[in-house]
Formats: sequence, structure tokens, C-alpha cells
Amino acid sequence: MIASVRGVVAAIAPDSAVIEVGGVGLQLQCAPGTLAGLKAGAEARLAASLVVREDSLTLYGFADDDEKHLFELLQTASGVGPRLAQAVLAVHQPDAVRRAIGGGDIAALTRVPGIGKKGAERLVLELRDRIGPVGVGADGPGGVLVGDWPDQVRQGVLALGWTASQADQAVAAVAETIDGAVPPVPVLLRQAIRLLGRTR
Repeated sequence: MIASVRGVVAAIAPDSAVIEVGGVGLQLQCAPGTLAGLKAGAEARLAASLVVREDSLTLYGFADDDEKHLFELLQTASGVGPRLAQAVLAVHQPDAVRRAIGGGDIAALTRVPGIGKKGAERLVLELRDRIGPVGVGADGPGGVLVGDWPDQVRQGVLALGWTASQADQAVAAVAETIDGAVPPVPVLLRQAIRLLGRTR
């Protein structure tokens, strides 16, 4: 089992990164928050989880071991695969996930694309007693870091090679399109990349 990966960041894509380890480039599927902390050409360490399927071997990368352990725990719930577990961590910080599950906050859990009301109730039912200590933070309703999305999107855009001014323009353009509830960060990041793609 691959527990972690350390090496030079060879490439960064919207949903993954390639880290060169001993002359071998390993591709890890990562959430935008994790990608935002990486820089092409710099050395990085990512906690890793290897998901084995009949037709594939997929590495998932995380900023720290806490995210990785939560990713693996989420998959023990019925109906939750690696992509959905990663989507949860892309929308919520680990402590916010624990608060939502520990406190039965269905509204926070259903903000994750792919989780409906029944799926959220199942997560709470199956994981509440195993989720671990629940931290208390000054997040928005349901532990969603609503105010943090501009910084997360900006960091994601910078990590992909655009300039600071381009990142600021993209965040401003994306902000203008939001009317009501704030979409998940991965959705906003893809939107920013599409907008920047037109200006290149």
C-alpha cells in the first residue's frame, strides 16, 4: 500500500498532479484545496491512498494524513466510492465534515454534488459514532467555508500557472455569476479556468 508520496511536482492539472519519485511520474487525483498548495518544479509530500479496481489502480493525494484518513473512512459508508469521498473533501474542510456528520447536519452534506437527502442521512447514521472528535470553528452555516472560496479558487488558478492579476480577474468574473447559494469550490475553479482559457 502506498501511504505517501514525496518528490518534485512535474505537472498540475485541474483535478490531479504528477509527482516524480525516483524517475517515475505518479499521477494523484487531488481536490482543488490540495492542488492549490502545490507548485510545479517544487518538492512536495502528499499523503496517498491507493484505490484498487478490477480495471484500474488510482492514487488519491491529500495535503495531510487527516484528510486521507477521513477519505478512507467515508468510503466505509454504503454507496460512497472514492470520487464521492473526494467530492466531500473538496467542498468541506475535514473538521466541517466531522461537525456535519457528528451533528446530523443534512443540509451541509447535501451541498456536496452527488449526495442527496437519503445519502446524507445514511452517512450520519453509519459514521456518526466513528467520525472522531468534532472540532468547533467559526465557519459558516453547517461548517461550509463560504467566505474562503475566492482564496481557494485564486490559489488553484495560480497553481495551474496563471499570473496573480489573471487569478484576481477570474475570481472577480466568477463572483459576478454567483446568485444565491455558493457552488462547490471545484465547480467555481472549473468556471475560472474556462474563463481564463478564452483570454489566453
